[in-house]
This record gives sequence, structure tokens and C-alpha cells, in this order.
Amino acid sequence: MSKPPLIIVNAIIFLGFPIAALILVPLWGIHHGYDSFQWLWALAFLYLNGMSITGGYHRLWAHKSYDAHPALRTFFALWGAGALQNSILIWASDHRRHHRHVDDNELDPYSAGRGLWFSHIGWILREYKTNTQDFDNAKDLQRDPIVMWQHKHYVAITTFMNLGLPLMLGFWHGDVIGTVLLVGLLRLVVNHHVTFFINSLAHYWGSRPYTEANSARDNGFLAFLTYGEGYHNYHHIFQTDYRNGIRWWQWDPTKWMINLCSHIGLASNLTRVPDFKIQRAILDAEFIRARNKLDTTQNSESLRELLEREYQLFTESINQWKALQSQRYERKKDQLGNALEGRKQLLQQKWEQAALGTHLKDLEYSLKMQRKRLSYLMEQMQLQQAQMA
Repeated sequence: MSKPPLIIVNAIIFLGFPIAALILVPLWGIHHGYDSFQWLWALAFLYLNGMSITGGYHRLWAHKSYDAHPALRTFFALWGAGALQNSILIWASDHRRHHRHVDDNELDPYSAGRGLWFSHIGWILREYKTNTQDFDNAKDLQRDPIVMWQHKHYVAITTFMNLGLPLMLGFWHGDVIGTVLLVGLLRLVVNHHVTFFINSLAHYWGSRPYTEANSARDNGFLAFLTYGEGYHNYHHIFQTDYRNGIRWWQWDPTKWMINLCSHIGLASNLTRVPDFKIQRAILDAEFIRARNKLDTTQNSESLRELLEREYQLFTESINQWKALQSQRYERKKDQLGNALEGRKQLLQQKWEQAALGTHLKDLEYSLKMQRKRLSYLMEQMQLQQAQMA
């Protein structure tokens, strides 16, 4: 079966540039050397480009996980174009299709099911059917004036950001070639491939604590390389959360940047998935793994009974949580409708809201305890399997 035609421009950028960087950057370094000014600016450009992709292209525009001030949106549009990964409109549309059809080799533009090379860079190099542009899933972006301005002038903007700015820095510093090689070429190649790691390695390497329904994985090392995007299993099940690393200790500078912007008035309406939903997803995945393990464990009737009892408790907690969320919603509606009916009634409504909040916290805690019991049950299964071996 013949392969689709090669896209010459993409082949030059994504194959030719890395080869040029491997040859030219060391040669210039051996004969002329680089100084700290050039290395620091290369690192600065790398982070400005990378976090404009993660915080702008990805979490702001592709997933609408928060709202941003026009100044911040313009900043992301400029530095995101400098990453040379296409316009916001095309990038976000492709990414939305990836989420909707993840691992579907016929519909996912960079499906991991088609291999590591394809999902990393191969999908960009040829005119595959899955690359056909269709903006039906991006009508909101087509109404965004900043998105459309960048899309219309993308070639001019990315040329200035990738060549014009490094040239200006080089003239200022007195070493045009060295600065262009580091700040322009090497930085661009590194930026491309750390972004591509999310499409490729993050679907092959790591853990799946939240769902095994798709190939996306959590990987702390990849998160370090990709400005926090490596917690990919979480992201694929909770894509509207402005965070990827939800624990305080998880490396997610994009999350910290968005949070900081919210404190200085540049970002608002940050979406956070409730902890109960996160615990529910973890338990769902663990129940599936436990049942699969039980299917391979002999004389496991007592363990199966324990598991089903735990699952019944889990289902009851979910139903209680849904009922409480419905009550909380109705209380808020009543509170808005009766805001002018007196202080006594307002205090009563606040008390009821606090009571509902306490009950929700109790349910979250019960799920955490259930995870511990389920972990003990899995240990029992492993012990029983070892004894049977």
C-alpha cells in the first residue's frame, strides 16, 4: 500500500532542522563557543514558546479550562506562533479531534495505535486523511478575533518570532550566527520534540491511575520536560481542568502560571474538577483492575464477595453525592431568588449550604478510605495467587 504524498515544507522543518541543529550547533560551539547570554535567552525562548502552547493553545483555547484577558491571549498568540506548531485554530481543532477520537486510527490525527513514530512526528510529514482540516469543532475559535488575526497572519508572525527576534538579539549581542543557532534553531527543535512527547511517549510510558479506557498515561519525568503536560492520563479523563498535575508536589508550571495570572487579573473562571469526581475515577479504575485480577485467581469466592460489597458501597456513595449536588444547586437557586427576603432566612440558607458541604467532604473521605480497603483486597489476591503457584 503506497504512502500519502510527503509534505515538503513539513519535512524540511521537522526533519531538516533537527539534522541542521545536530551538525551546525556543535560545529559553531567547537570553533567559536557560546556564552551564558545566548544559553539563557535560548532557555527563555524555550519556556515562552512552550508555555504559550500549554497554557494558551492547549488549556485556554483547545479546552476552555479558563478565561484570559486580551493582553494574555495576545501574548500566547505571539509566542505560541514562535513554537512553529501551526496556528491556534488548526492546532486546537486537531487536538479536539484527538480527544474525541483518541486511539481511533481512522479519526485521531496522531493516534498512538499507529505506532510511536507516527504519533510523534510521522503524522505531520504526509498528507494523511486524518489531517484534513475541518473546523466544525472550532466555531467558537472562529469567533475569536485574536485567534483569527493570528491564523490570517501566521506565516509573518512565526517568521518574525523565529528569525527576526533571534537576529535582533544577535546584532545586539555581537554574535548573530551563534545566537540564531541557539535561540533560533536549537531552541525550536527542542521545543518541537518535547511537545511531541505528549502525543507519543505519554501514550506509551507511565501509569493509568484514572482510566484504562485509552492509552494516555501519567509520567512525572515527561511532565518535567513538557511544562506539566505529562500527567496525561488525568488530562484525558478531565480535559477541562486547568491543572494537569493536581497534587501540590506535581511539576506543573503551566498550572502555576495560570493560577498566578488569576491573582493579577489576567485569568479568571479557572475550572477545577471536584475531588470527589477524581476519587471516583481512581476507584472505578481500581475496581476494573480488581475484577480482572479475580478472574485469574482460583478459589476467590470470598474475595469476590468482599469486592462486590465494596462496589455496592461505592455505588451508594456516588448516588448520595449526585443527590447532594442537586440539593446544593437548588439551594443556590433559592438563595439567589430570595436574597432580599431577610437576614434570618439568609443565615438559614448559609447553614444548610455548610451542612451540605460537610456531607460532601464526608463522602470524599469515605472514597479515600475505600481506596485503602481496595488496596488491601488487591494485596490479598496477590498473596492468594502466590500461595496457589
